[in-house]
Amino acid sequence: MEFIPEVGLGLLNGWLPLGFFYTIFGILLIAFPKSVVARLYDRSGWTQTQRYISVFGKLFMFSWIFLVIFTPLNISQSAFVLGILVYLVGLVGMVVALVNYKDAPLDQPVMEGLYKISRNPQQVTILIAFLGISLMVGSWLAVIILGIGAVFAHVRVLAEERACLEQYGSSYASYMEKVPRYFLFF
Repeated sequence: MEFIPEVGLGLLNGWLPLGFFYTIFGILLIAFPKSVVARLYDRSGWTQTQRYISVFGKLFMFSWIFLVIFTPLNISQSAFVLGILVYLVGLVGMVVALVNYKDAPLDQPVMEGLYKISRNPQQVTILIAFLGISLMVGSWLAVIILGIGAVFAHVRVLAEERACLEQYGSSYASYMEKVPRYFLFF
């Protein structure tokens, strides 16, 4: 792993696993009913401050995406194999979390499937997949930028949970007491 990797155009760059990830994500969103997608991207319960912080966090994620797209996959390092495994865990987890989300009634909080062990499995599994890509390109800088983006993603999670509390009331409050925010912790 290098701190600052060499960047450049290439066929075997980080855009390959990133493109595959977003292709799967896009296919799922196209296949889902519009009401589910609208619910997924509903930000109506967010404060203005949460929206600003979320936008600032997206700047870090866009810089991570830019770095990964132009960084060659570091196939010769052992971190590459670990990266593939981490990426696949995240990708499969994201698909399962999105399907769980789709299958939940629109008038109730999502509490089945991966949502039984995490209140935010989509966010967690996406970050796991992106960590895998960071390892595949062998860049500590990508890992650090992703970590900073994860801190800002936490603000998004807090905003989403606050909106769910307002929308679903005591059933969501009870759910919050039983299920951790991020799988086995928090």
